[in-house]
Amino acid sequence: MYVGALTLDVLLGDVRSLKQKRSVVRPLIADVHKRFPGVAVGETGHLELHRRAEIGIAVVSSTAGNAVEMLHACERFVAERPEIELLSARQRLLTGEGE
Repeated sequence: MYVGALTLDVLLGDVRSLKQKRSVVRPLIADVHKRFPGVAVGETGHLELHRRAEIGIAVVSSTAGNAVEMLHACERFVAERPEIELLSARQRLLTGEGE
């Protein structure tokens, strides 16, 4: 069993409040989950900042290649969104025996 984790640090567009931030981040998370129903996705950091968000994505797979491929696809999907700028992406792959 392989668990892939992806952490995306994104810069949001013209956002001036936490309420506006939610109006950008919620649809982004919903779209990722809709496009990739086998992944878990949520906002995991920068909760108090207006223009930044950290999005966490996790996938469980029977092969390392499939897990990595799924995470790359999720990263590309988010990076193509015009309303955000992807600042960084970090991937981790865990096995049943650790990293």
